[in-house]
Amino acid sequence: MAAYFGVTTDVVRQLSKRHREELEVNGMVVLRGADLRKFESDNVSLSLGGYPQARRSLTIYSRRAVLNIAMLLRDSDVARQVRVYLLDMEYLARTQPVENPAPTDVVSLDDRIDQRITHILGKTVVPMFNALIETSGEHRRELIALRTGVQRIEKRLQQHHARLQRLESPQEARPLAGVMAAMDAMNGREFEEHVATLLRRDGCTSVVVQGRGRNRGIDITARTADGRLLVVQCKRFAPHLSITSPEVQKFAGAAKVLHGSEVALFVATCPFTRDALNIAAESGITAVHPGQLEEWSSGEPLTVLN
Repeated sequence: MAAYFGVTTDVVRQLSKRHREELEVNGMVVLRGADLRKFESDNVSLSLGGYPQARRSLTIYSRRAVLNIAMLLRDSDVARQVRVYLLDMEYLARTQPVENPAPTDVVSLDDRIDQRITHILGKTVVPMFNALIETSGEHRRELIALRTGVQRIEKRLQQHHARLQRLESPQEARPLAGVMAAMDAMNGREFEEHVATLLRRDGCTSVVVQGRGRNRGIDITARTADGRLLVVQCKRFAPHLSITSPEVQKFAGAAKVLHGSEVALFVATCPFTRDALNIAAESGITAVHPGQLEEWSSGEPLTVLN
């Protein structure tokens, strides 16, 4: 903590003592006795340098407590920068104009909140972990794991932000209205031909819609643009039905064992059950649910085909 903020350890200790109640509310914990021994027992194998044998206590600061310290430190340029970042984000969120309190503006508010959290993570918390990792040999692996977790959250927020931007884009750039209704009106063969057309559009070659009775559990075979063997199962079910795990298991066996596929798509006009999605993930099957199918039909390529 002292190394990151550029102050002495005594400054941090005095600050923690004076504002102990406030910091404890925000996640600071002082371990002693059995709690300390349990913590050291759980973590000593992960540290590079071990723990001092005579240690009487150990203070643990949560990320919220670290930001709390930044609010309290006066003579630290790093703490001052943290405060500026937080205040700037608060000001931007508070002063952003909201023209119409419609549901789309609720999405925009969530979007701004995501951007603010991402900015704070990128500008304060991640650099803090970088500084601590450089100066601390005792908890190096734990700190690296924590930094990785924060960066993963930051990446997910960025992906969420990109998705929100697509949803808020002009109407002509969004999925065409009635795409799913049009597919619901198709029969099974027409739906297979529709999926085959999407595969050809995305660069697949040798696309063949298999005939009924001789498809061995596969509706379409093809090659991806980079030459991988692709097999597809198409299910045009009513929206209130679901794809269950036995159906995915059966397709996985046909795709991997009988056909030796490198890419396998299970495309459905209805949702997948949780168990079915788990089986698909474990078997290397890409489950294309109605939302993805609508985006795919409207021009968004499937990532697995790239």
